[in-house]
Amino acid sequence: MSSWNSVELKVLSTVLGCVVGLNFDFVVLNLTKHTSYLIYNASMFFSSVVQRQYHEKYGFDQMIPVAANDLAFSSHAVLLTAFTLFQITIYDVAKPFLKCLFKVMVIIFMQRGSQNVSRVTIVIVAAAWIAIAISVIIAIWTNNWLWLISCFNMLQVFMTVIKYIPQAYMNFRRKSTSGFSIGNILLDLLGAIANYGQMTVQSIDQHSWVNFYGNVGKALLSLISIFFDLLFIVQHSVLYRVKTPRSHSLYQEALVIMQA
Repeated sequence: MSSWNSVELKVLSTVLGCVVGLNFDFVVLNLTKHTSYLIYNASMFFSSVVQRQYHEKYGFDQMIPVAANDLAFSSHAVLLTAFTLFQITIYDVAKPFLKCLFKVMVIIFMQRGSQNVSRVTIVIVAAAWIAIAISVIIAIWTNNWLWLISCFNMLQVFMTVIKYIPQAYMNFRRKSTSGFSIGNILLDLLGAIANYGQMTVQSIDQHSWVNFYGNVGKALLSLISIFFDLLFIVQHSVLYRVKTPRSHSLYQEALVIMQA
């Protein structure tokens, strides 16, 4: 479900031809988050060296904390988040060429607003990957590959904490969630709950809770996601409940942005 939540957002953006309401910092941070999580999952799932080091640390009777569905989720999420960035680029590039001849059409169908990726986000992402590069050098020197992929796992937890903040603040500043897919959030919430269910069943089957603290990143990811998903649901359904049709709301907002 956490994987399919991205599909709902892509369909919404494609059908509307519009990314107004979607925070670009959220998308960039999300891509970094999913990429680091994919590296962790792929390394744990495929690398015999990493698996051996994991068993040496937690016990040879313990199962690897990454399953095929975890790898599929990460791969799917990276592809669809990258596609979201592609949509942002397309809707931004098309606007200058069409503005003169089809201004009204652009207002309705191709408007992304005056947003840009913030400098703070650029600095955070750059610093994160510089830290990872340093970690790679340390891992090569110490031959501790389990520690290295744990760094990727912690990076995705850190990105999960901060990626939701720009979107939550944007909703607060606009006093609206128009253009932001609540279906995406509901699927994400269901996926986070299912994650805990999977880990619990595996732990009961093993008669051990190593599955939780051996993959603390996944456990924290679900906890953080549930917290922010509930926040977005409150924003959408209680605080900033839409009283007008979404298409009309987006049109009015795009019109204001174009006239600014």
